[in-house]
Amino acid sequence: MFQQMQYFIAIVKNHSFTQAAVECNISQSAISQQMKELESNLGVKLLERKGRSFEVTEAGQYFYTHSQDILADVNQLVQNTTKIVRNNEVNLNVGYLRSFGTTEFLQTVSKFTQEYPQVKIHITSGNHEELYELLQTGKIDLNFSDQRRALSNEYQNEFLTASEFMVAVSHSLPVSNEKIDIEELADLSCILISDSENPTTDEAYYRDILGVRSNFIFAKNYDEAQMLVAANQGYLIINARMQSQLNQDIVKTIKLVKGDRKLKQNYYAYWKDDNSGFYIETFADLLKESFA
Repeated sequence: MFQQMQYFIAIVKNHSFTQAAVECNISQSAISQQMKELESNLGVKLLERKGRSFEVTEAGQYFYTHSQDILADVNQLVQNTTKIVRNNEVNLNVGYLRSFGTTEFLQTVSKFTQEYPQVKIHITSGNHEELYELLQTGKIDLNFSDQRRALSNEYQNEFLTASEFMVAVSHSLPVSNEKIDIEELADLSCILISDSENPTTDEAYYRDILGVRSNFIFAKNYDEAQMLVAANQGYLIINARMQSQLNQDIVKTIKLVKGDRKLKQNYYAYWKDDNSGFYIETFADLLKESFA
């Protein structure tokens, strides 16, 4: 039926049996016979003949639209299948969130490389917006990052883990050691780790989602941020996993809340729905296993 679907699409697109036959490299009588067989198999009229012309029926219009989707999926399936055996042509571009920590991601890369040595992996790190842009423009195939937008059906969204937000503050700051409300930090600067020339999207996220009311100051890395915290020049928001990277003799970490609500972040593997394939899905499965 796939071949008949292609013929039907060509007929409707060209609005001509003659032009469709030329495009499909088949005789006009043969393409007409194929359409009769297709309609007979479906049990519905797709085309209403009117002399030498025709009109597409309502059923035909539905079949025309969705046949194109199905054939596109079939073509993608063929491409992804043939990639598996073209060892010299397989590349996988993956990105990971720089601020999250690399333990599970590196485990996944190592295991994937052992199982599929023919695949050349290219790895990129970045902040949320950098990785999002790379995924949108097709420069990476899979992105491991935090969730800052509503999940889109244009992407495959594989949940991996969630982590509570913590705040790193100076030991000299007179606050509870159990938890702290974001409102209590309004008079202290919030430290953002950013090497971007335009960190406004990070600022917007901290204000709109986390409820930060503080002024922002910037650090290029965790060492610089920790120095600012130790000097009581600001506080640093981190996920709970990153506590081990901070020197607890210099700074203290406390759970961050907003009113009665704990603040936490979800992390996903994302890839474009129209770019899904065996190696991308396998890498995502291994990454999910690393967090299990």
